[in-house]
Formats: sequence, C-alpha cells, structure tokens
Amino acid sequence: MSDLLAYKSYRARVEFDAEDRIFVGRIAGIRDVVSFHAETVSGLERAFKESVNDYLKACEALGQSPNKPVSGNLMLRVPTDVHAMALEAAELSGQSLNVRATEALRRATANQLAM
Repeated sequence: MSDLLAYKSYRARVEFDAEDRIFVGRIAGIRDVVSFHAETVSGLERAFKESVNDYLKACEALGQSPNKPVSGNLMLRVPTDVHAMALEAAELSGQSLNVRATEALRRATANQLAM
C-alpha cells in the first residue's frame, strides 16, 4: 500500500488520524501549506485533486506563481569524516562531489517515489 498521492506534478503524503478517524494529507515539496482530509480513500483522492486545483486557481487569482516543488539547490550538513570520504571517492572516480551526491540521492529515493 502506498501512502503517497500524485496529481498534476504535485505529490502528497497521507496519514490516518486515529483520534478523528480521518485520512489527512498535505502537499509535499512546496512552501505553501495545502492540506486536505476525508473519511474514505475515494474521498481523500477527490479532496487531494480539489486541493491542488483550488491552490492553482487561488494562485492565478492572486497573480502569483504556484510554488514549484523544488529549486535544485540543496544544502547538507554531514559529519566531516563522511564529507572527506565522499570527496575522496568522487575525486578517485573522476566525478565531482555534486554528481556523486546527485546519483546517490536519485538511487536512494527512486523506489520510494515510483508510482
């Protein structure tokens, strides 16, 4: 079972709120907060699509561009020994640390995001 929804290049993570007995979702990867909820799976899917459509309409009405999921710039803090090993491995392979990190992140996330 997947706890991710996708629609119009937006993705959302879904959780179950046991106290209120509803499914709750929030669009991931954007600065704006866009959430939705429903009591059933089909209702949740409808609510997600409606939330995305409403978000896009609201941005248009306000004359604002909708948030794009990401900019492509990523700042990481890692232990110095990990940084040193990664830099050395990149240099020995003839690649930049950026290329190596991009490939590692792509491999690490590809299976989870495949829908």
